[in-house]
Amino acid sequence: MTNQEIIGKLWNLCNVLRDDGITYHQYVTELTYILFLKMAAETGAEEKIPKGYRWENLSTKSGIELKKFYKELLNHLGENCAGRIREIYLGASSNIDEPKNLEKIIASIDALDWYSAREEGLGNLYEGLLEKNANEKKSGAGQYFTPRALIEVIVRLMKPQAGERCNDPACGTFGFMIAAAQYVRDHTDDFFDLSEAEKDFENTQAFTGCELVHDTHRLALMNAMLHGLDGKIILGDTLSEVGKSMKNFDLILSNPPFGTKKGGERAARDDFTFPTSNKQLNFLQHFYRSLKPGGRAAVILPDNVLFADGDGEKIRVDLMNKCNLHTVLRLPTGIFYAQGVKTNVLFFTRGTTDENNTREVWFYDLRTNMPSFGKTNPLKKEHFADFERAFEAQDRRAVVDERFNVFTREQIAEKNNSLDFGLIRDDSVVDADDLPNPIALGEETIDDLQDAVDLLQGVVNKLRTLEVRQ
Repeated sequence: MTNQEIIGKLWNLCNVLRDDGITYHQYVTELTYILFLKMAAETGAEEKIPKGYRWENLSTKSGIELKKFYKELLNHLGENCAGRIREIYLGASSNIDEPKNLEKIIASIDALDWYSAREEGLGNLYEGLLEKNANEKKSGAGQYFTPRALIEVIVRLMKPQAGERCNDPACGTFGFMIAAAQYVRDHTDDFFDLSEAEKDFENTQAFTGCELVHDTHRLALMNAMLHGLDGKIILGDTLSEVGKSMKNFDLILSNPPFGTKKGGERAARDDFTFPTSNKQLNFLQHFYRSLKPGGRAAVILPDNVLFADGDGEKIRVDLMNKCNLHTVLRLPTGIFYAQGVKTNVLFFTRGTTDENNTREVWFYDLRTNMPSFGKTNPLKKEHFADFERAFEAQDRRAVVDERFNVFTREQIAEKNNSLDFGLIRDDSVVDADDLPNPIALGEETIDDLQDAVDLLQGVVNKLRTLEVRQ
């Protein structure tokens, strides 16, 4: 049985819980509590779980006894354990009211082909489950899960290195950091080329994050653990005082939440030069302020960051002064969030000084004249092939691609420091000036047009005849 088949079976168990009124996101959280115990049993990692509260204790009970024990187990692991176990179960509660449903889920999980799951990787299985949840529109989890194809192309272009401190201050389920860690593994023979101290650094310090939503934080912790990462994942708000300690990173990769802070209040950070109620503008400030000199970032932000006036313009100027904003990728619509939300990836490097680091900005338009992406037509790595070639070209001016254009800092300044550039002509929009002039094209065109008019007139006459008969 493949991981995809196992994921399908796990996902179908959600149907069991519909009568309990459980949402898809609650279901994935509930699965996390149960899967943690089963996976610990399968991998021989139960020593950190207190005796009496392990998988064998849960899987052998039924009925009301099972429901009571499950509630006790969640509370005990969240209050009396330490480390990752405590973080995952802290404040945990069950939404399953019917004991038979809980019993069926546990029995179904126990019966899965765990040998095959271990062979393909338990981390891959769990991440596949998170992706399934994100692709389900009713779950509302798309905002926490960036498409894997986009994550992987960003990571490939940013090339995280062993020894670097990487961070995602709005980490969702930790997808960016897991992909970054995998990139380092792939380029160090699964850390084999590193010393023991270097391996420990990669596993415990190199990849960190912060997540505001408690249930999503649990998913991030579980995802990290199953991928062998034990870096710090903070439960908190990066735009509050919590975020002030997150700094001096070599690499930031992130897709922060979009919108305005509740009530319109500004971020609770006294270190922001330009405090605003716009979340994405505050996240942008955090991104470039938390990089060390020479540090790099690739972050996903909505279109309004490119053209918002007032504080928006001041923040863009501050960004271009402190960093080299070398590339903006205009993303297609419909790949996450609501269908109409338009997003971009900003690539920048922190300078060694705070003035005039951006001289020009290259824009790649992957939005115009692109197919409609969604559940039935997912974004794939092949869609980024031309962009990757353009991004990595030694001489960008030698790249022949209408989607790739450059604008100087002076040109940007002339437009009130707007970065709303780079979109090419939309073939679906026809300008009146482009319509053919039949008279100028000669008698043959006039004849063709007349034939079309005659045909339409015939259809109209036929419809009139039918109407008269009725």
